[in-house]
Amino acid sequence: MLIDSSIFKAYDIRGLYPQQINSQIYRAIGVATGNVLKCKTAAVGRDMRLSSPELASALIEGLRLAGVNVTDIGLVSTDALYFAVGKFGFECGAMVTASHNPPQYNGLKMCKKDAVPLSAETEMAEINRLVQTDSIALAASEGNLTPKDILADFIKHALSFVNISSIKPFKIVIDAGNGMAGKIIPELFKHLPCQLVPMYFELDGSFPNHLASPIEPENIVALQQRLVAEKADFGAAFDGDADRVFLLDENARSLGGDMVTAMVARSLLAKNPGATIIYNLICSKAVPEVIEANGGVPVRTRVGHAIIKPIMKEKNAVFGGEHSGHFYFRDNWYADSGLIAFLVCLELLSKSKARLSELVTSFDKYVRSGEINSKVKDIPSKLNELINAFPNAHVDRIDGATIDCGDFWFNVRPSNTEPLLRLNLEANTKELMQDKTREVLAIIRR
Repeated sequence: MLIDSSIFKAYDIRGLYPQQINSQIYRAIGVATGNVLKCKTAAVGRDMRLSSPELASALIEGLRLAGVNVTDIGLVSTDALYFAVGKFGFECGAMVTASHNPPQYNGLKMCKKDAVPLSAETEMAEINRLVQTDSIALAASEGNLTPKDILADFIKHALSFVNISSIKPFKIVIDAGNGMAGKIIPELFKHLPCQLVPMYFELDGSFPNHLASPIEPENIVALQQRLVAEKADFGAAFDGDADRVFLLDENARSLGGDMVTAMVARSLLAKNPGATIIYNLICSKAVPEVIEANGGVPVRTRVGHAIIKPIMKEKNAVFGGEHSGHFYFRDNWYADSGLIAFLVCLELLSKSKARLSELVTSFDKYVRSGEINSKVKDIPSKLNELINAFPNAHVDRIDGATIDCGDFWFNVRPSNTEPLLRLNLEANTKELMQDKTREVLAIIRR
């Protein structure tokens, strides 16, 4: 079967529907996955995208044709899929989702037993090869199909990370972006003493209000306005498949994934003294400072769950955080969960006498540009151009290029899912951040 191999990304499958991905391709991917993993059981979930029911059905059919017994867990968040695989011992998990991408996209996130991600170099490459060469093999007998509702079990698991009795009755505005948080969050709040102000909780894969990508400032404007109008204690926004969360303080200021990483690290180090915490190289310098100040061991890594999860296991790290809003927990099979991160921060704030803005100000001394994307034709030469523009800086090429000039530093790295170069810059002052961001962007875009 001739398919566009570009749909196979570093961590998952992502492409335009139906031009790049369709039911025929998903059926073949299902068979190939069964062939490569040699799994006997699999859990399949899906998000609310308009094409997800068709694609999930085709994927399930393919897995069953490979002899895999499939449990259909239906409409769930991606972190609920990871939970199901870990908790119930499935040998494979597949989530039909394109996460934060626009509605014309869909995709697939897959894992093995214990929610271990598939390797891009081996398993994903072999699945791609089998599909491309029509080398998939059907089993002698078809696997079974069983439906299962795992939501109550997932909520119970997420709540096990906090002491519910310590939670204060905060007023919280949450923007689900018409994504899967609209199904998950109401079930969670049945167990919390907090007042929920819901925004866009209707599951709608056409994203009628805004794209479910809270990392983009334009997608949280409505939440910021509602937060101020409601005089709420804080706000939260989830992406489309609800595995990522972004927090906003009572002043409607977005905190960024690295600030949430610092907060979760602080909370978990109080319960796990001396523990190792993983953070990716895009995170603020405040993150390792908080980890060390609270007696933890910070370990810096490249971006991406396929990188972070193995390092967490190797170091027995209790937690790992990324600037992009992915948060990984050792006691969650090292998988990421926006829901658990939200709860841990809620507990930390409940135990603090400070408001959320004050809590963050206590450890955050720096100013950040946020992630700025630029279309670049020749990324390798552009990276070299940037390095040459700052000859006195400390440079590492662990992930793209990180260029540290002391009072400011920045990272530029290519996107894994789009033809973009991503810039993140941090400086000691707002003026310096603005000046250096302009300078670096001028080089990137000229």
